[in-house]
Order: sequence, then structure tokens, then C-alpha cells
Amino acid sequence: MSRYLVTGAAGFIGFHLSRRLMERGETVVGLDNLNDYYDVSLKQARLEILNSESAFEFQQLELADRDAIATLFDQQKVDVVIHLAAQAGVRYSLENPAAYIDSNLVGFGNILEGCRYGGVKHLVYASSSSVYGSNKKTPFSVEDNVDHPISLYAATKKANELMAHTYSHLYQLPTTGLRFFTVYGPWGRPDMALFKFTKAILDGRPIDVYNHGKMRRDFTYIDDIIEGVIRTADKIPADDNNRTPYSVYNIGNNQPEDLMEMIHLLEGALGQVAQKKMLPMQPGDVPETFADIKSLSRDTGFRPQTPLATGISKFVEWYREFYNV
Repeated sequence: MSRYLVTGAAGFIGFHLSRRLMERGETVVGLDNLNDYYDVSLKQARLEILNSESAFEFQQLELADRDAIATLFDQQKVDVVIHLAAQAGVRYSLENPAAYIDSNLVGFGNILEGCRYGGVKHLVYASSSSVYGSNKKTPFSVEDNVDHPISLYAATKKANELMAHTYSHLYQLPTTGLRFFTVYGPWGRPDMALFKFTKAILDGRPIDVYNHGKMRRDFTYIDDIIEGVIRTADKIPADDNNRTPYSVYNIGNNQPEDLMEMIHLLEGALGQVAQKKMLPMQPGDVPETFADIKSLSRDTGFRPQTPLATGISKFVEWYREFYNV
């Protein structure tokens, strides 16, 4: 049995990950600041479920609070850190860049320092498919150049990878970055398209369809993501032969879907046709994401299992039950 620190534990991925870790007998220290970027009551509902487990301990802290994070690492003595907490969202980074500097850069630096001095065996952290920016070649490969981000959010995630590499090189801290591709499913984030579309359709409001629907996304179901995260956490990068113990992987479905197909499947699951408001591309957005997951599959055996239709059906079932609609 190991002791894990999961940051962003009241968030979408962090919630599911914490539950899965406890199911396999691990203890989890969950960190979150419960900010109001989206509905806090949803975060609190997730947290209530986690707090019902004796193997879970919650800490409400700000990542940017250096002293508080240092104290946390000093007191908790965790074996593995899975760092998911961050200021998320591409579009919001255009409005509030300071939130991304504080959480994603200063906060990540504090986590790295905590791992360095805390004797942590492995740091797994969330990067993003956004680092690929305006790359045209698909599928996106971890071998591709990612020096041209088109949002501050993407720039902070690329910076995290560089910071992690430095700590791996200088201090032999094993780190692994995961570039997530459009995660969806029950307990998902209200700022993501599937959640927003579902709410709007059930409310009888039109949905905003960007780039006039000419978008493709590598939608990845939450259960598949959690399986990949745990497999990654269990595989600590080697530090033999003077090799820096550092890895970066794409984690996605390896099968992009047309946005209009996603909307069609959602309409079927809801039994309602969406009113569609066709709009141009938004600043900072990209027309397609497509994950090359060969290296993750080779190193961990990761294989996504959930078709989009199945995942959307499970999300709608959860949404109707949770919101009683």
C-alpha cells in the first residue's frame, strides 16, 4: 500500500482517480482550493463522496502558497504525487492570465520543490494536448516540436514539461507528463462542450458550435483516462545509465471524432434535437486534436476501450440523475 498525493482531488479527473486508487487499497491525500472557476457545489459533491472513505484525507490549499505546500509535504510523507490541479481552460486564459501564472507556473514550482525535498518516488503531472498549438501534422506525436503555443494555458503546460525535465535532470526526480486529450464522462467539467451542450439542449437553448462545426476532437472517456494514469504512475522512469528519469506521453482515444457526430450522438442520448448557433473559430482554439499513443501503449499497455456513443450515454445517464432532469 502506498500513500498518494492527488492535487485537484475535487476536480473531474482527480475525483475519479482518487476513488480508483482507494479501490485498490491505496491511501490518498487530496488537495484542492475549491475555486469558483466552475460550480463549486459540483466540486463539493465529489468531495463529499471522497470524504466518506477512511483512506482519504482532504487538504484545502492554494498551490501558489509556498509555505503551505512545503508544510504539506513535510507532514504527509507521500510516496507518489499525481498533480492534476491547475487553472484550466483555453478561453479563460485570454481573460485572466494571472490565474494561470499563479497556479500553473508558481504552483507547479512549489510542487516540484515539495517532491524534491520530500523524497517522492514519482511525480506524474497533467500536461495538455494544447501544447501542440497550431501544429498541422496529425496524429500529434510526442516527438513533434511544441514551441508554438497559441494560448497562455498551452504555454504554461509546455513550461511545466520543461520545469519537470530540469528537476529530473538536476535532482534525479522521476517525472512523467501526460498530455490529456478532451476528457469526458460522468462528473465532468461544466466548462467542457459535452456538459454545456447537454445543459443547453435540456434547457431549450441553442448550443454554440464553433468553426461552423468543422472541428474534430480525440474524445477520451474518463475510465480509460484513469486506467492510463494509474498505469503511468506505476511505471517509474528509469534513472540508470545516466539517463534523465523523465517521460512525456499523449493520453487520448487515438480516434478523433467530428464535433457534429458528437452532437448527433448526444441528441440521440437525450432524445432531443439541438438548436445550433454556428459561430467562427475562437481565439486560442484548434480545428483538430488527434493523439498518437504508441509510446504510452508500448510502455504501459494502455488501450482505450470506450466508444464515444457509450461514453456519451453514460454521461447523460449521470447528468439526468445528478440534476434530476
